[in-house]
Amino acid sequence: MTNKTSNIGLKVALGIAIALFVGVGIYSSSLYKEKVSTEEQLTEEKASVMKDLTAMNTKYDMAINESAIVNQNLVDARERIQGLIDSLSVSEANIKSLWRYKKKYLSLQKEMDVLLEENDKLKVENQLLATSLDSTQLELEERTMFTDSLLVQNTALADVMENAAVLTTANLKGFGVIERTSGKLIPTERAKRSDKIRVCYTVAKNRLVEAGDQELYVQVIDPKSNILGANDQIVFGSETLNYSVISKFNYENSNLDICEFITKKGGEDFQKGSYKVNVFNGKELVSSTQFTLK
Repeated sequence: MTNKTSNIGLKVALGIAIALFVGVGIYSSSLYKEKVSTEEQLTEEKASVMKDLTAMNTKYDMAINESAIVNQNLVDARERIQGLIDSLSVSEANIKSLWRYKKKYLSLQKEMDVLLEENDKLKVENQLLATSLDSTQLELEERTMFTDSLLVQNTALADVMENAAVLTTANLKGFGVIERTSGKLIPTERAKRSDKIRVCYTVAKNRLVEAGDQELYVQVIDPKSNILGANDQIVFGSETLNYSVISKFNYENSNLDICEFITKKGGEDFQKGSYKVNVFNGKELVSSTQFTLK
């Protein structure tokens, strides 16, 4: 009887032990699965935070690259985000650390919204300022051109008023012309249609210049810096002047209109572009102008 009771007790104890072992095994397996699932979630959360920080960093890069002037606030904010990215990349993924990073990200997100809004305002202000500066520069250039024009006119007027014993010229013009068989001349701005270049100017009256034969040197320079026409040389002391044609005329102490012609070289068309015309009295430049053939 005692043996039988003992056997039953052993069986019961064994059964309880087996049940406990199985229970522990199931509990351990459940804990392991939960741990794996938690680690996967933490890894995904870490990747999500890293993605958000990287996107924020990219926005700062774009804003900095688009700014004409370096915005130090944007640069500093970008460096803080890059530091957070570097720290997150080497940190262990756990709930406490991820919450800290998320909290810091949300704070940086608010900061970025404010900084980018301010940067947009600065860009608009800079554009308005650039437009204003361009307008001011254009106005200054126009004033300078007007002042230069007045200076030339006043200088010529002063020369006449002072009756300097030097011939001067005014109203210098250069332009292309089409020459009809009848001899009629038609002004044109087309290089290919131009048969000749016509240079006209007025010799200004000067009572201190003796009446008689006079001469001025006309120089026409094409867009390639070639001197057209005769391209002969004349020496004045240590200086040499290349000219296109000599204007020879009889001066009678009154205004005198003169026109000269420059013909094509070897039948070639005139070049397209800007031409410069200079008139010299001896070695002194007395007038200059430009014109364009298209």
